[in-house]
Amino acid sequence: LLHKTFGCVRFVYNKMLAERKEFYEMLKHDKEALKKIKHPTPAKYKKEFVWLKEVDSLALANAQLNLDKAYKSFFKGNTKFPKFKSKGHKQSYTTNVVNKNIELVDSHIKLPKLKMVKMKQHRQIPAKHKIKSCTISMTASG
Repeated sequence: LLHKTFGCVRFVYNKMLAERKEFYEMLKHDKEALKKIKHPTPAKYKKEFVWLKEVDSLALANAQLNLDKAYKSFFKGNTKFPKFKSKGHKQSYTTNVVNKNIELVDSHIKLPKLKMVKMKQHRQIPAKHKIKSCTISMTASG
């Protein structure tokens, strides 16, 4: 399920980027029309690609937020145009806490859709701190 989630997040990001790229090419001379376009959410793709329902929806939503951030950064002139994601050497996704769906239990972390996953914890998190989001990453070697 981890591999599937990495793949689905990458798929949604690339699909949304491809659509935005098309709109950008058509309307790059009309900046006002470009700003008025309502871009689809990951939920739109779940109708066409049913297998997207099997993974964490917040991970897909965060892929959209990452793309939005990349676009805003590009239009401010801070970075180059966003690139398509590839399997590459590192894969990751971010999910958010909703109704305590992410918790630390001993040497495991409880994640949405995955339940308990063994983890490497590099430092102790103080009890008074609150987990708001979690980024799961994997290198090519696993």
